[in-house]
Amino acid sequence: MNLIPSFSVDHTAIIPGIFTSRVDEVGGGVITTYDVRLTRPNREPAVDVAAMHSLEHIIATFLRNDPDWKDEIIYWGPMGCLTGFYLILKGSRAPREIYDLILSAFRSVEAAQEVPGTTPKNCGHYLMHNLGMAKWYAAKFAFFDS
Repeated sequence: MNLIPSFSVDHTAIIPGIFTSRVDEVGGGVITTYDVRLTRPNREPAVDVAAMHSLEHIIATFLRNDPDWKDEIIYWGPMGCLTGFYLILKGSRAPREIYDLILSAFRSVEAAQEVPGTTPKNCGHYLMHNLGMAKWYAAKFAFFDS
């Protein structure tokens, strides 16, 4: 079987940041998948799973409610290796063009008083959240270049 493109990337060279993973033509349009890496794969520990889950809920809610971006957001979700997230958008933009959006999303975690969508009806594992650690990882990422 052929190795899929995301497994063909040299993970020993990946650093925290925002990267274009792939650009696909779909139904006459373009969608772009971005890697939003929080940690260095295979060099730093994976992000705590409960914190990752909380980051997913908070940032997905932020992105899908942003008045300037909500119509372009297709997906926000964690990487299986727990080193970052995938963001899928309609259209094709350079990572620099989404930089402010991503930073705002991570910085919004600091202000969060609760994790949205954490009832048994809203979430498949509603008890597996850690807002405190989510805030720590978000600050580490968002203020990395400060």
